[in-house]
Amino acid sequence: MDAESEQALYAGLAFVVPSAILILWMSARVFRKAGRSGWWSLLLFVPVLNIAVVWWFAFAKWPAVEEAQGKQIHEVFS
Repeated sequence: MDAESEQALYAGLAFVVPSAILILWMSARVFRKAGRSGWWSLLLFVPVLNIAVVWWFAFAKWPAVEEAQGKQIHEVFS
């Protein structure tokens, strides 16, 4: 490996690694706010499966939202 390609590799890694960490952190926060485990965010890095996970997540019932709606309904009828 020559010096130029090695430099390009390190420059790429300097961008990809922080980006991956940021994506994991943000997606884990969204999953946790929805009442799911933050570990689901790891599936976003698996090709094809990531599309299925996003599709499922978009149309799934969110336990945290249902709980909040239940509290609102409870407050209305109290």
